[in-house]
Amino acid sequence: MTTKYGFNMDDWNAAKEEMRQAMIERAKLRGMIPYSDLCKQVTAVALETHSYALAAMLGEISADEDAADRGMLTVIVVHKVGNMEPGPGFFELAKDLGRDTSDILRCWIEELKTVHRVWSGK
Repeated sequence: MTTKYGFNMDDWNAAKEEMRQAMIERAKLRGMIPYSDLCKQVTAVALETHSYALAAMLGEISADEDAADRGMLTVIVVHKVGNMEPGPGFFELAKDLGRDTSDILRCWIEELKTVHRVWSGK
């Protein structure tokens, strides 16, 4: 495959790393980041907030981070208004990765604590 969601693979991978680093910096501060703010920090490709490309990239990052035993890093990416939680795609992936999603609020909080602890050292 030479492209993904219309982006060449070099640009896709560069954007994914930019996004990962932005999330790590926020996690080190024990914070969260809205989807729209995260998209603004990615310069390698232009990502739309509600795009399949963004959802796929976030999914790849979470799966990679989980496989490295650092939790689902994308837990810190949330809606800017409303419930200020991750979107449904996060919880679908969480279930696929073996998390108990019967209580999504509890799932989110536990995963958030894990990621904050990993990256902030606290």
